Amino acid sequence: MRKVIGIGETILDIIFEGEQPQRAVVGGSVLNGMISLARLGVPVTFISEVGDDRVGKTVCNFMRENGIDTHLIDCFKGRKSPVSLAFLGADKSAEYVFHTDYPAERLQMPFPEINCDDIFVFGSFYAINPSYRRRFTEFLEYARKQGALLYYDPNFRPSHKGDMDFLRRAVAENCHYASIVRGSNEDFQCLYNKANMKEVYENIIKPCCENFLTTHGSEGVHIYTARFEAHFPSRPLTPVSTIGAGDNFNAGIVYGIMKYGVKNQDIPNLSEGDWAKIIRCGIDLSAEVCCSYSNYISPDFAERYPKSN
Repeated sequence: MRKVIGIGETILDIIFEGEQPQRAVVGGSVLNGMISLARLGVPVTFISEVGDDRVGKTVCNFMRENGIDTHLIDCFKGRKSPVSLAFLGADKSAEYVFHTDYPAERLQMPFPEINCDDIFVFGSFYAINPSYRRRFTEFLEYARKQGALLYYDPNFRPSHKGDMDFLRRAVAENCHYASIVRGSNEDFQCLYNKANMKEVYENIIKPCCENFLTTHGSEGVHIYTARFEAHFPSRPLTPVSTIGAGDNFNAGIVYGIMKYGVKNQDIPNLSEGDWAKIIRCGIDLSAEVCCSYSNYISPDFAERYPKSN
């Protein structure tokens, strides 16, 4: 059976509104989408790291309760699990403060089982961290060698700025591995100081990966491929929180790829109509998450959604 393998950070998000904590939820940019996919019945394995504290146990139990295979979660002895403080602004977007306690040696778990046309999802700073960059690229090499469809979301934030030359090179390398690159317009403004996404595609992404999705919040989704470009509107809504919106857009794209039986070799030949169906899944899941403080779709929505399409 075709499956999804995600790799990324696990974190406990404490969400603040008006300087007051509202809720604590299990998070992580890739993990948020993995929870939603698992709730939709997709087989999911997640590769990550936690500390051997109460937060780590809570995170792992939550993943298992939602059907995620956690046998490749590395538990660091004597370390604390990552926590983030997410402060919601007036537009319901979040500003983050991160607290981490990682050891020097990381990503020492074995490679996962990957079969041809499984989907390997990666992104955020976890995918470009210089502390273990060489080991991370070994995972990408392995996934590509096994014939996986690689889906990459840079998910780059202002707090990640450092050695920008190194980080831009790492993003470019990741794009070379990817079958699909998806990012928000803010990601690329932070990375390259460019607001024109067509220019970003032509000069930066296309030489590495020909399939590029950009999300623009309420202004919708744009796709660039070697054959066409197109725009798809967002669904009108009043958000409660936008935390997890992009992560669940990714989950929806992956779900659509699996729902419509799209394999890695099919990606270059997808028509605008094919992409419209897949992108609709991304918009649907993203819109659902924006209507709550949760980082993932609700179990009720997950039960209804496959029947509504």
